[in-house]
Amino acid sequence: MKHLQLSPEDAEALKKFTRSGNKNVREVNRAYILLWLHKGKKTAEIEELLEVERTAIWRTKKNYLEYGLDHAIKDNPRPGQPKKYNQKQVADIIALACSDPPEGRQRWTLELLAAEAKKTTGIETINRESIRLILKKTKVNLG
Repeated sequence: MKHLQLSPEDAEALKKFTRSGNKNVREVNRAYILLWLHKGKKTAEIEELLEVERTAIWRTKKNYLEYGLDHAIKDNPRPGQPKKYNQKQVADIIALACSDPPEGRQRWTLELLAAEAKKTTGIETINRESIRLILKKTKVNLG
């Protein structure tokens, strides 16, 4: 692997980055990878020092050379898991929780809500935990 030459501004920015504040470990490791490549360290040495795979070192160097410092260090945003229930389904669950409980009950329980919600088209697979999370986000008080 060829020696990586950082610009003086980038080298200084990386030194500041590694010395200040709470940072993501992966981002700090990438900063050290670039600094040590700049100092002429071999890939095997960096692998051992940081306990990272050589592909992480190659990827970091490639991203720096192609896209610059910010892209080489920062994590790309992650999309996360898609929403399971649409707004109408969530509104139906909240409306159910705000309605009168079944006869013979003083209040809704999560199990009762789950059983009743499963009768609704589109949310037949909903469970107690999903209902709890929906109600928690909306701050609905069941009792």
